[in-house]
Amino acid sequence: MYAILDIETTGGKFNEEGITEIAIYKYDGHEVVDQFISLVNPEREIQPFVVNLTGINQKMLRNAPKFYEVAKRIVEITEDCIVVAHNSSFDYRILRTEFKRLGFPFKRKTLCTVELAKELIPDMESYSLGKLSRALGIAVSDRHRASGDAQATVKLFKMLLNKDSGKKIIKASVKVDEKPKIASNLKHIIEDLPSDTGVYYIHNAAGDIIYIGKSNNIRKRITQHFTGKDSKSKKIQALVHSVSFEKTGSELVALLKESVEIKKNKPPLNRALRKSLFSHGLYSFVDANGYLNFSIDHASKKETPITTFSNRRSGTAFLNRMTEDFELCEKLNHLSASKTSCFNYGIQKCYGACVLEEDVTTYNERAQRIIDHNSYEDKNMMIIDRGRSVGEKSVIVIEEGQFRGLGFFDLNHQINNRDVLLSIITPMENNKDHQHIIQSYVRRNRKRLKIVMI
Repeated sequence: MYAILDIETTGGKFNEEGITEIAIYKYDGHEVVDQFISLVNPEREIQPFVVNLTGINQKMLRNAPKFYEVAKRIVEITEDCIVVAHNSSFDYRILRTEFKRLGFPFKRKTLCTVELAKELIPDMESYSLGKLSRALGIAVSDRHRASGDAQATVKLFKMLLNKDSGKKIIKASVKVDEKPKIASNLKHIIEDLPSDTGVYYIHNAAGDIIYIGKSNNIRKRITQHFTGKDSKSKKIQALVHSVSFEKTGSELVALLKESVEIKKNKPPLNRALRKSLFSHGLYSFVDANGYLNFSIDHASKKETPITTFSNRRSGTAFLNRMTEDFELCEKLNHLSASKTSCFNYGIQKCYGACVLEEDVTTYNERAQRIIDHNSYEDKNMMIIDRGRSVGEKSVIVIEEGQFRGLGFFDLNHQINNRDVLLSIITPMENNKDHQHIIQSYVRRNRKRLKIVMI
């Protein structure tokens, strides 16, 4: 049984793409016995060139199901099937990436019709789906849309099956996921690395730092670099001579140190983190009716955001969650374009601020808690996290809303004297990237962290 599919994506950086449309035809070798076709809301921006190519835009996907809503159907229709696609390594990678984001291990055998066509129909001018289909007289409708391309792949696959009467090439071409292997010259590097949280430095033969990263498991992350197939991993594999590291215990400390070290050393393979880590922020204002409003917008140099996000998608997801947790109004938080009441008002999850029914003071008290929980402006506080060993803790110090630095202390010594506290920390620059790192980390780990006001 075969699951012949095609996927359209947002485009963008490797492993950061999102699915915009998917079509799957279940084929038993004779006819299509089941099918699934759907637009998918990728929860991220579509690259302009992709919009021009496919015709799929953000407006079309606004009410489309998100991937987690179609994931079960994809699992069911591909169960016990060999996944077939034209350039299957791309479609299969995208699918596995989406399932990985959900924490689900998606594994299927695969067949690539590009590779099969090269074996069974040699000497063609081009093996792109469009040109190959034209050359073979295969009608293609809706080119660069998932359903049209998947239907063309079904017809192509039928033709290839007929040409391979003994099924020798088909059987030999089925790919099974194999555990990636580490090159023998890199194995000795892995042996000396810890499985601890910290910052690692990859050096070339001259001792220069070519890449800096952080991980909750240094050995595992370096192993991923040494077995990866993406362009950055291949560059690391070609240039690495040694790896040094610094244990931090705390992921927050590792993130802060990583940011500092990358900006200081400017490793050639760390282009992404040389720039600012965030692009959007959470902002608030009081409207004409006195209600406290929130919105996600591009980070402004003039206004200080309450907290910041790496992209609009994560900011909007956060604001949706806060709106639900604190029973706020979608319309006032700019999550609904309704000109009257918001949707939640109709299902009694909003108390009517959007139609001026809820008391302003009561509403604003709940809304203010979002600011109190996520901003450390003018606050004096310690963020206490894991240390490098049993009996040790890390501490991040915020003084008058400014990040002062970080350090480690022994659990046997209580630190309640500000002068003593400041004497044990390593001073660090208070910049917007560090504020973003701290706020993002606290958002994700608030229930586990110990936060002490000083």
